[in-house]
Amino acid sequence: MFGISPMELAWLAAALLAGGAVTGLLAGVFGVGGGAVAVPVLYELFRILGVPDEVRMPLCVGTSLAIIIPTSIRSFRTHQAKGAVDMTILRVWAIPVVVGVAMGSFVARYAPADLFKLVFVLVAGVAAIRLLFGKDTWRFGTEMPSKAIMTIYGWVIGVLSALMGIGGGMLSNMFMTFYNRPIHQAVATSSGLGILISIPGALGYIYAGWPRAAEFPTVAALQPPFAIGYISLLGFLLFIPTSVWMAPIGARLAHRLSKRRLELAFGIFLLLISARFAFSLLG
Repeated sequence: MFGISPMELAWLAAALLAGGAVTGLLAGVFGVGGGAVAVPVLYELFRILGVPDEVRMPLCVGTSLAIIIPTSIRSFRTHQAKGAVDMTILRVWAIPVVVGVAMGSFVARYAPADLFKLVFVLVAGVAAIRLLFGKDTWRFGTEMPSKAIMTIYGWVIGVLSALMGIGGGMLSNMFMTFYNRPIHQAVATSSGLGILISIPGALGYIYAGWPRAAEFPTVAALQPPFAIGYISLLGFLLFIPTSVWMAPIGARLAHRLSKRRLELAFGIFLLLISARFAFSLLG
């Protein structure tokens, strides 16, 4: 099947289930949808399956956005139950984030493969540096900015998240801490942002990938029942059970970690992911 043995497929399935567990755990701990984990895991899977590089990355991003939907919902509910979510920020960001996601999904239909990797490297790298080496004095302000500026930030978060296959937590965490919000509140609020991003993002990648996937025989072979547009149903179905199971565990763990430990853990994680895609760009 796809040129690999049943044993290799079994190992790939096990890797996806394990990746789903890690995705769910990190979604809860860091308030992210888990895309920063899902995208590199899926990238290796599709590389083994022989998916062409031209469409491999958008297929990873689209599948990641679909995976984020249930993970973000469960993570958000856990954080909300603890009263840590700032609903005022989510209401302001709702429309501009969705508009940004729609625009990012449209770009995905025509963008070269390296654009997705480059966005991932730059955003994850900047966020990692901020978390690992930033100081409390690094601030844009002590209060959240005006609604107009918040709208622009929301739009940018939506566009970049759609191109990276993430739930926006990486970006919104960085933004909120720059405006003096506690990391725990930033993490909790970001979990709600994942819902606003993942649903329209997944729909956008179905639209973006359906006609283009047919141009590549290996990808066309993955079309229904194995994929819809740029969303792999195999990856989605195997990630979901363990990621949904682990998300609330991660959310509870986040509230037990100190501010600095949470920042260091997230920063190291983002740095490793950034390095991985930087290496693939050079290759």
